[in-house]
Amino acid sequence: MYETLRWTLTDSLTIAGRTYSRLKAQPGEIVAFLVFPVIMTVLFGYVFGSAITLPHGGDYRDYLMPGIFMQVMALTATSAATTVGEDMARGIIDRFRAQPIARSAVLVGRSVADLSMHLLSLSAMVLTGVLLAGWRAHGSPGATAAAFGLLALFGFAMIWVGTYIGLWIKSGAQADAATFGWLFPMTFLANTFVPTEGLPAWLKPVADWNPMSAVVAATRTLFGNPTSVSSAWPLQNPVAASLIWSVAILAVFLPLAVHRYRTMSR
Repeated sequence: MYETLRWTLTDSLTIAGRTYSRLKAQPGEIVAFLVFPVIMTVLFGYVFGSAITLPHGGDYRDYLMPGIFMQVMALTATSAATTVGEDMARGIIDRFRAQPIARSAVLVGRSVADLSMHLLSLSAMVLTGVLLAGWRAHGSPGATAAAFGLLALFGFAMIWVGTYIGLWIKSGAQADAATFGWLFPMTFLANTFVPTEGLPAWLKPVADWNPMSAVVAATRTLFGNPTSVSSAWPLQNPVAASLIWSVAILAVFLPLAVHRYRTMSR
């Protein structure tokens, strides 16, 4: 048992290292990870933010930044689907299946590498928010750490959504379209950038029960930033709802991705 775990861990780290070496050959991807936070902060914080007033008061930029943090982690699904789709198209996944490595190592290694890259992007976003937007976390150090932990957990869960999609589509461009086309609008159909109180009655429940709304509300609460007011259970109990949503997504898509990979192997 111990040897199997050690073998899987070693192979997973090797696969993760392969992903990092790929980024060395394509530094543009790293630049994109670091530039995106600056663009989003300036666009929403200064262009759109100047016209937005929170219904219950508070600084809009403090309200905004946790939403952008969540968006960065949600989009892990798109990057995971694209890279897996590209590997499928080039036959790299087939080569991995032919190698004497642990079956789970390919998916675990990729997910760890994807998560670490998006945590780097999140760090750039936090730095941008502090320096450009004047954002601050007003909660305790423990609450602040818990907020970042929730973001990391949600990002890790979304990676498995993208991985599962990428394993079905043998094209990076098609995998990108299959995720970004619905995922990006979902980040707006939430309390990411504006409170849900002003939404139409038929649309507000959709936004309130969007898993992304729970993650954003939880991080705003833990950071001590202004947050939305809603009677919906996920926004009344955002930390618990965030954990439930993230674990549920993992419980569904991680086994599905592993099953798909093993089925392909057979």
